[in-house]
Amino acid sequence: MKIAPAFLVLPALALLSACASTPVPPAASEADIAGARAAAARLGDRLKTELQAALAAGGPEQAIGVCKERAPALAAEVSGASGYKVVRVSPKNRNPAGAPDAWEAAALAALETRLAAGEAADKLETWAVVPTSSGPVLRYAKAVATAPLCLACHGNVDNLPAGVKARLATDYPHDKATGYAPGQLRGLFSVSKPL
Repeated sequence: MKIAPAFLVLPALALLSACASTPVPPAASEADIAGARAAAARLGDRLKTELQAALAAGGPEQAIGVCKERAPALAAEVSGASGYKVVRVSPKNRNPAGAPDAWEAAALAALETRLAAGEAADKLETWAVVPTSSGPVLRYAKAVATAPLCLACHGNVDNLPAGVKARLATDYPHDKATGYAPGQLRGLFSVSKPL
């Protein structure tokens, strides 16, 4: 019988030992996922209601103020009430704080692939339990699709009204959130909660 040299056996044993001691993250419960889904929907509904009211009262220029001032406050309110952290992110963000992290960018890419394969934009969601240094965290992402109404502020920059361009230049000098067409994914509602 041939015995493997020690320089082969010892690293293999170390690897097996490390794998055996690495805890497997818990799975998210249906209640955890339902809570994340509800938190994302709550933020989406509240934001949509306020945007529609602003559009009716003062047009797209006033709606920009809702996104700048009210959206972060609404996200904080929904987060506090739900126990989940809820934010909006996009790689073409207006607010620099709305840039996606690595997990969110990967989730958005996967959802865009599913959209291209024919899935309905309003059904696109994904989640995972992600290990972190402080323990496992549920990460949930719900796609935000561009509706025709959104194009007044997020459409082709050459087609935006002059007042909208001026307001964006003032409020968001580093804006990247234009150039969308109806049905494209504009970003995500990103939800997280330690498990």
